[in-house]
Amino acid sequence: MDKNTIIGFLLITVLLVGYMFFSRPSKEEIAERQRVQDSIAQAQMAEAEEKAKAAADLLEQEKATAETDSIKSEIVTPEQQDSLRQLKLRTEHGIFANAATGENKFTVVENEKMIIKFLNHGGKIYSVELKDYKTFNQEPLVLFENGDNSIFGMTLSVNRKPLVTNNMYFVPMLNGKEISADTIKVGDKDLNFSMRMTADQANKYIEYQYTIKPDDYMLDLTLNIVGLNQEIRDNIDMKWEVDMLALERGRDWESRNTTVFMRMADEEIEDLNEAKDADSYETNGRAQWIAYKQQFFSSILISKDSTLVDPSISLVKLDEKEHPEALKKFKSDFSIEYENGQNIKKEFAFYFGPNKYSKLKDYDMGMEKVIPLGWGIFGWVNKYAIIPMFNLLGRGIANYGLIILIMTIIIKLVLFPLTYKSYMSTAKMRVLKPQLDALAEKYPKGKEMERQQAQMSLYQRAGVSPMGGCLPLLLQFPILIAMFRFFPASIELRQQPFLWATDLSSYDAICEWSVHIPIISSLYGNHVSLFALLMAISMLIQQKITSSQQAGASMPGMKFMMYFMPIMMLFWFNQYSSGLSYYYLLANIFSILQTWIIQKFVVKEDKLLAQMEANKNKPKKKSKFMQRLEAAQKQQQEQLKKQQNRK
Repeated sequence: MDKNTIIGFLLITVLLVGYMFFSRPSKEEIAERQRVQDSIAQAQMAEAEEKAKAAADLLEQEKATAETDSIKSEIVTPEQQDSLRQLKLRTEHGIFANAATGENKFTVVENEKMIIKFLNHGGKIYSVELKDYKTFNQEPLVLFENGDNSIFGMTLSVNRKPLVTNNMYFVPMLNGKEISADTIKVGDKDLNFSMRMTADQANKYIEYQYTIKPDDYMLDLTLNIVGLNQEIRDNIDMKWEVDMLALERGRDWESRNTTVFMRMADEEIEDLNEAKDADSYETNGRAQWIAYKQQFFSSILISKDSTLVDPSISLVKLDEKEHPEALKKFKSDFSIEYENGQNIKKEFAFYFGPNKYSKLKDYDMGMEKVIPLGWGIFGWVNKYAIIPMFNLLGRGIANYGLIILIMTIIIKLVLFPLTYKSYMSTAKMRVLKPQLDALAEKYPKGKEMERQQAQMSLYQRAGVSPMGGCLPLLLQFPILIAMFRFFPASIELRQQPFLWATDLSSYDAICEWSVHIPIISSLYGNHVSLFALLMAISMLIQQKITSSQQAGASMPGMKFMMYFMPIMMLFWFNQYSSGLSYYYLLANIFSILQTWIIQKFVVKEDKLLAQMEANKNKPKKKSKFMQRLEAAQKQQQEQLKKQQNRK
C-alpha cells in the first residue's frame, strides 16, 4: 500500500469520526426521544388491555347465549320449533315455503338418442348423455354435468318477495301425476314429463313441462305459471349457466372451437370470440335461440315465439388446473314478458346433439350456422358442393380416408382445365423469357415505359396473357379455403381411423412428449403429426417444381417463400385435423403428378415456341384489356413529357 492510499484512508476515518461527533444528539434530544418511546409503549399497553377486555366480554356473551339457547331448547317443544321453522320459511318464500326444503333426487328419462337426468332441486336438466357417441377416451359422452355450477331457472317477484327457482325443490310428474320412479324410458309415443313447484294451494304452481320424442335430439319445453295472476306483477328474469366439458383430443384446439352463438329476431347471428379468455355481448331486443356450441356438439335453447327479451351472453375460459374436465363457463340472461292478470305459457325447445349440418338444417331454424363453414363464397362452396359430395360418397363407402381420396380426385379433375390453362400460361412465359431479356437489354434503366410497351406488344403478337397464370389459381382459391373450413368442422370424421391416425377430426401423433418446451410447445405442440409433416414435404417439392418452371424463379424473395411457406404450414397444421392435412397431402401429390404428365407428354416447349412465332405473323385484334393498358401507357408518357418540358 503506497503513501497516498494510507493518507486517503486516514482522511476518510477523520471525516467519519468528526461527522459522528458533531451529529450526536444533545441531552435534551435524548430525553425527548425517551419520552416519545415511553408514550408509545403506554399506548400499546392500553390497546392490549382493551382488546383483552373485549375478548373477555365476548366470551361471557357467548356463554350467556349458549345458556339461553339451552333454556329455550328445554322450554320450546319440537312442535313449536317446527312451527318456528315454517314461519321463517313462509316469511322468506311466501306461498312457496313448502318447496324451499327437500332432498336432492334424480329422475332419468331415456329415449333412443339421449339419457337426460333431471334434478328436483331447481327442477332443471342436470346432465345430458348422447348414446351414439363417446368421448375421445371412449367414455360416455356427457355434454354437461355440473351440479351446483349448473343453473336453469327464473328469478321472479311473488307477492313482492324475490323467488329464485333454482334454489327450490320441484316434484317430478308424468302425464300430470306425481311419480316416484327413478328411470323412465320413452316408448313409441311422445312422453310428457314435468317438473312442478306447487304453492300452498294446488291450483297455483310453476312448471317445466317437457315433451320428449322417441328418436330425436330435440325436446319441447313449455313454461307454465298457473294461478299466480295476482301474485306476479313484473317481467320474469331467466338464467342459463353451465360448464362445458372437454370431450375431444387436444384441449386447446377444442377450446378454440367452443363458443356461444345467438340468433336475434331479425335472424342476425351474434357470437362470442372463442380465442379470448372472457367475452360477452348484450343487446336490447329479442332472440330466437342461444347455442352453447362445442367443437362437435351443441346445447341450444330455442324460443318458438322469440320471447327471449333483452338477452345477454358471456363466456369465461376455465383454468385447466382448477377445472381439468371443463373448458369454459357459458352464461346467458334474458327476460320473459308478463301480462298482468294472465297465466303464463311460453313455448321453448332444447336441442342436445351433434353439429351435423344436414340435421341442424332440417329443423329450419338457422341452427346450422353454428358450424363454421366459412363466410361468403367459401361457405357457398361447402354448402352446395363439398357437403353434398361428401354425403353422397358416405352413403356407399364406409372408410373416410378413402372418401377423402375420391373427393380429392374429383376436385382435381374438375379443376384440371384451370390447372392446364395456368401451366400453359407459365410455359409460354418461360419460352418467351430470352426475348424478354433481350428487350430488357435494349431498353435499359430510364426507358421503363418503352420496355413495357415492347413487352406488351410481344405478349399480344405471341398470344400470351400476363395474367393467364394467376387467374386460374385465384379461381381455385375458394375451394382451397372451403376445404380448410370443412374438415375440422365435419363431425363425420370424428373418431374415424385411417392408417396411423386414430381420429381424422383431430391431429395424428406418431411421437408425443409431456415436457413443456417454451415457445416450441405453444407454437408447435407436444407431438409430431406425420400427416402434417408429409404435407409440408410435398408442398416444398411442389413449390420447387413450380418455381423451376417460372421465369424469375431465381429471385431471392421467391426462394425465401419457397421454404418459408412449408415450414409455416408445418407449425400451423401440426395441431389441426389430420383429415385436413391428409387432403392437402393428396392435393399436392396430384398437383405434382399433373405437372409431370403435362410437361412430359402434353406440352413440348419447342413446338410451343414455333406456334407462338407463327402467331406473331397473324393479324391480331387487340383485346379490351390491351386497349385500356395501351391507353394508360400513352397517357402516362404524355404526362412524363409535360413534366420534362416544364423543367
